[in-house]
Amino acid sequence: MSTEQGALLGPADIRELAAALGVRPTKQRGQNFVIDANTVRRIVRTAEVRPDDVVVEVGPGLGSLTLALLETAAHVTAVEIDDVLAEALPATVQARLPEKAASFGLVHSDAMLVGELPGPAPTALVANLPYNVAVPVLLHMLDTFPTIERTLVMVQAEVADRLAAGPGSRVYGVPSVKANWYAEVKRAGSIGRNVFWPAPNVDSGLVSLVRRAEPIRTSASKREVFAVVDAAFAQRRKTLRAALSGWAGSAAAAEAALVAAGVSPQARGEALTVEEFARIAEHKEAGA
Repeated sequence: MSTEQGALLGPADIRELAAALGVRPTKQRGQNFVIDANTVRRIVRTAEVRPDDVVVEVGPGLGSLTLALLETAAHVTAVEIDDVLAEALPATVQARLPEKAASFGLVHSDAMLVGELPGPAPTALVANLPYNVAVPVLLHMLDTFPTIERTLVMVQAEVADRLAAGPGSRVYGVPSVKANWYAEVKRAGSIGRNVFWPAPNVDSGLVSLVRRAEPIRTSASKREVFAVVDAAFAQRRKTLRAALSGWAGSAAAAEAALVAAGVSPQARGEALTVEEFARIAEHKEAGA
């Protein structure tokens, strides 16, 4: 262990651990393990993790980021679906950061099924999210744990761009709007391929999400607003009058709802803010 690396895992440590556990990262679970101590420290720094934070981490893998989080946070709860990795992680924490072992908790589960966490309520979410489930996991965690104030996730660069996109952007879509329902979202950096094992064939990006101090003011429920969003982007090239006809019951009813919400029936979904989608949801019955 080099002094610069400290308790953190380096490339040799990762490969040794993986070999001892018989672990090969699988594409099916989107596993790419971070092997660079500087990168995980940078993630913790960018996430602005504080000594009083209770952090939840999804997909900790062999524990690279977990150890870096434990160096700073008051408590870390990791959610891991993989049987072998979930069993091994507490021992890794105990071996490399014994003084922080009591501040670590593990939930062996699919993150999409987690409805509660042991210990204190989480204040931050920091994770290297598996590429294939990044958006649904992120939205589920934000929805399920309203105490999460700050989030920093590492995702595929393309997904990072989508999450942080604003109205009018070519990549603005369902993930952009739904993430913005919960938080102010922005790109927070890029991560190269060489800090992972195995190296993915795409670049990664960091996305910062700071929960809205005040929820979006609307009489519509989240489910109702998200139904409008899904319908609007299901057929991107269509005008909202056409795209929302199924949702509203007819093109005429869609037009009435749009006009009542102050949105042009000729507009397209990629031009609208989350607040405008909420207004449309409030007027679903208009003209029906």
